[in-house]
Amino acid sequence: MGNSIIYVVSDSVGETADMVTKAAASQFASAAFSLKRIPYVEDEQHIEEVIGLAKLENGIIAYTLVKPTIRTYMKTRAEQEGIISYDILGPLIDILQGKSEVAPFNEPGMVRKLDEDYFKRVEAIEFAVKYDDGRDPRGILRADIVLVGVSRTSKTPLSQYLAHKRYRVANVPLVPEVDPPEELFLVSPEKCFGLKISPEKLNDIRRERLKTLGLNDQAIYANMERIKDELTYFDSIVSRLQCPIIDVTNKAVEETANTLINLINNRR
Repeated sequence: MGNSIIYVVSDSVGETADMVTKAAASQFASAAFSLKRIPYVEDEQHIEEVIGLAKLENGIIAYTLVKPTIRTYMKTRAEQEGIISYDILGPLIDILQGKSEVAPFNEPGMVRKLDEDYFKRVEAIEFAVKYDDGRDPRGILRADIVLVGVSRTSKTPLSQYLAHKRYRVANVPLVPEVDPPEELFLVSPEKCFGLKISPEKLNDIRRERLKTLGLNDQAIYANMERIKDELTYFDSIVSRLQCPIIDVTNKAVEETANTLINLINNRR
């Protein structure tokens, strides 16, 4: 037996078809089969080209085509031309559809899209950790979203929540005694969001925080006059930034995130 050509055909990149076919071919002598990957086969014309090649070379076709009409056309034409073909994906899709009673997307490249989505989420989470609490101002210019606010306005949990939505978030704490980083005034105001909170609510939160740490809840950190000074300073900074302000006083992190995302989407 001479070397046989397997045409590995896909309506996307063809990684799935290639891996499965290689796994099968590896069970034979290395010279038994050679693989030729043909990606992005999306219509009948492309299939006719593949059929022509396979017929000319007396080859085999292994394919992953998710659109039912294209899949059927490939099967029909291969049978008409006496070409051996194997549908790698179709039968399993049909089984899963029957079992779940849910219609498939029938959209090429879904595995790749899911992988990209996962890695974007991981990258965003790592970004949020790296540029949390103003620890590295360089992240401000690279971020999709920049959160500014005084201490205990949920900047960090909000950053993490948004990161799971694939937004790269940097957050900057505002303290009257410390000038904000220069980068904050270089970034587009549309990327910045000020987190506002009532002094009474902030006082409650900070007192509870001090108690949790085993500290005196009358410390300057929870002093009402100090809190009012910080919020006045916050107002002055966001006024300079000319950025949207979200009142987080009685909002859960999820509510704040939804408000923020809606603001972004409305601009688009």
